[in-house]
Amino acid sequence: MKALIYDAPGVFAVREVPTPAPTGTQVLIRVRACGVCKTDVHIHHGQFFAAFPLIPGHEFAGEVAAVGDAVTRTAVGDRVTADNERQCGHCYFCLRGEALFCENVYAQGVNAPGGFAEYVLVEEGQVYPLAAEISFLEGALIEPTACAVHGMDVIAARTGDEVLQFGAGPTGLILAQLLHHRGAAPLVVADLSPVKLTQAARWAGAETVLVRPDDPSAHAQFIHERCPRGYDIAIDATGVSRVAAGLPEYAKYGAKIVYYGVAPEEDRVQVSPYEVFRKELKILGSFSQAHTFARATALVNTGVVRVHEMVTHTFPLEAWADALKMVTGTGDHIKLVMTP
Repeated sequence: MKALIYDAPGVFAVREVPTPAPTGTQVLIRVRACGVCKTDVHIHHGQFFAAFPLIPGHEFAGEVAAVGDAVTRTAVGDRVTADNERQCGHCYFCLRGEALFCENVYAQGVNAPGGFAEYVLVEEGQVYPLAAEISFLEGALIEPTACAVHGMDVIAARTGDEVLQFGAGPTGLILAQLLHHRGAAPLVVADLSPVKLTQAARWAGAETVLVRPDDPSAHAQFIHERCPRGYDIAIDATGVSRVAAGLPEYAKYGAKIVYYGVAPEEDRVQVSPYEVFRKELKILGSFSQAHTFARATALVNTGVVRVHEMVTHTFPLEAWADALKMVTGTGDHIKLVMTP
């Protein structure tokens, strides 16, 4: 099969490699779509516990090409997506019921073979069926939806909470939809892209504000005037450290500060301990997902989360350098997908 392979950070090529053969409870998926994520940029640089050599790609959907002899509920030809993570079940954190922090996690596309290939091998327990009306491109958005579902579990928003979110990228738009369904009032979304803000308004009922790096006071004034006492929840969905550092400025007494976007590992932000103390701020992180894939699949399969217009660009494996350049830069693109 053809696969995109990283031999080391920053060193990649498309090569022919043996197609894996499923045995036992394994399922071989012919990849029809695999989403490009900002996490893939971190992996490109050797971050995010990446292990090399590596076939990246952790947001995949396709059709079942073959199954092992112990598979019981999945058949060749089924249209599916799959959870890219398997936890060991026996490490310190798994035994505490904290699977997200599994010390031996098998994360396909991060430290195990992923979906930037013509085929990917998974366990049957990772497989989830796509509804008939859900395309493979939409199926590739279920993994990001699972991350947003975990984000909602972490945030524990209340109906009527006043919410501010910086960032309207793919996972940001999904999280905004879930916040809208939870009853955020208002939900204010800020971003650099008018195109992305239009979708935040359409899909999540958000009030939107255009961020102007040349004049930050413009968007800051609108945000402050909308909720003069501050917001119950302030979210960074950009992964930009200066955005994360500025969240306390907009936080109400007792508010939650949420780091949802993936910032570079070496970045640091300054926080006033007195402000956290005086306002009783809660600083939360939302990392990846564990055991949320079933709920995410249901949300996409039933149309509660809208992802059908989110994919703006597709690329063959041979154009990975172009996709990497686009996802690293700025612009009005929303979701990029590789189509092996």
